[in-house]
Amino acid sequence: MMSIPQTGVHWVAGSCFAVAVIGWLVALKIPASPSSDPALKLNWNPASETWRNLKLATEYPSVFRSLLGISWMWFFGAVFLSQFPSFARDVLGGDEQVASLLLVVFSVGIATGSLACETFSHRQVEIGLVPIGAVGMSAFAFDLYLASQGIVHPAGALMSASEFIRQHDNWRVMIDLALLAFSAGLYSVPMYALIQLRAKPSHRARIIAANNILNALFMIVSSLMAGALLGAHFTIPQVFGVTALLNVIVVGYVFWLMPEYIVRLVMLMVTRIVYRLKVRGDENLPTDGAAILVCNHVSFVDAIILGVCSPRPMIFIMDHRIFKMPGMGWFFKAVKAIPIAPQKEDPAAYERAFERARQVLKDGELLCLFPEGAITKDGKMQPFKAGIMKILETNPVQVIPSALHNLWGSSFSRIDGAAMAKPLRRGLFNHVGLVVGEPIAPQDVTPEALQVRVQALLDEPSP
Repeated sequence: MMSIPQTGVHWVAGSCFAVAVIGWLVALKIPASPSSDPALKLNWNPASETWRNLKLATEYPSVFRSLLGISWMWFFGAVFLSQFPSFARDVLGGDEQVASLLLVVFSVGIATGSLACETFSHRQVEIGLVPIGAVGMSAFAFDLYLASQGIVHPAGALMSASEFIRQHDNWRVMIDLALLAFSAGLYSVPMYALIQLRAKPSHRARIIAANNILNALFMIVSSLMAGALLGAHFTIPQVFGVTALLNVIVVGYVFWLMPEYIVRLVMLMVTRIVYRLKVRGDENLPTDGAAILVCNHVSFVDAIILGVCSPRPMIFIMDHRIFKMPGMGWFFKAVKAIPIAPQKEDPAAYERAFERARQVLKDGELLCLFPEGAITKDGKMQPFKAGIMKILETNPVQVIPSALHNLWGSSFSRIDGAAMAKPLRRGLFNHVGLVVGEPIAPQDVTPEALQVRVQALLDEPSP
């Protein structure tokens, strides 16, 4: 539109006004939402309210770190968006149509990656996608730097969009840009969802306000950094390369602070590659509030499968010996699992595990335990122990029964006496199922009655 002689400016102004009006009309259709904190008094001082919102966000460590992760994505994206006009003209040899084409490719990539999150997440908040998106952002941003290095455009008139597309050497640039943006969509959407899921409803709007403040701050710093690099005689492709390397450092630091993202990626790979998981009754898994989930114990990956199915983090009570296994120990420490030892073997560790379990419930979190006390050695469910009653005495919360199907005989079960005796016994993509039953009131729970409920779920057809 800007390139239309004489009237281009007017077309752009009219289009912006039309989009604003359409946005306003659509906003009128948003359903009314009652205030989650009617007693809240508005503070009209923007400086003090901004500071208060940022302090409020820091009260939720996982939420605040996700805010930083999202703000970094805006920093990352702003570097590219701000340089597209100059990149199109000075590096690619294109006119304003080429600059617009790059914006279109970037926007469609972001939208496609964002929409793909629902497909990959199966309608849950799947933060395991965040590391995949982060790797893609760096990989394709750096390849964009490499692809831009060898481009030589003829002197003279700038290319139009159609001329630009006809040159196959430019396709790599567009593919890199599209996949970079697609990765940013995968990276950001789960973080946005995590913020809304874990922030208290009464604080959620203010947390989102704090997020917007941080986003704006990071974009300002992004512009200053890009300007400083260009002032130091960096080329635009080199600015892209520096941003790709910075992304590795910053996102790596975020994952070091929050290993939950990597843990969820491992869980995602297990349940999408090693197994094909189907769930029935997942509406019985609570999204908030203290509760205990109990399940039969069939293999070493039971906790991973249960963790993927849960709409929020789940804290497991597990045999202390598993924490000494290479790899597995790190994994279960990262998910904050609680080690427990037999009372006769280590009374102090036994009591310490129950104290931690009580604290988990006191904090309103979801606790998971395997009442059999050990992985089955014959494929049959073992008698439930009375440990759960010890917890319910001090923390009477609802108990949710569940049952895992089709894991006996897998590589991670003890069908041959030791797990992984025959790796990939059943190959890949084996179907496993989880059936979740309706919650049981704490006063109705006994080990025997609970075992009957779990066995009934186990006797149901696999999902």
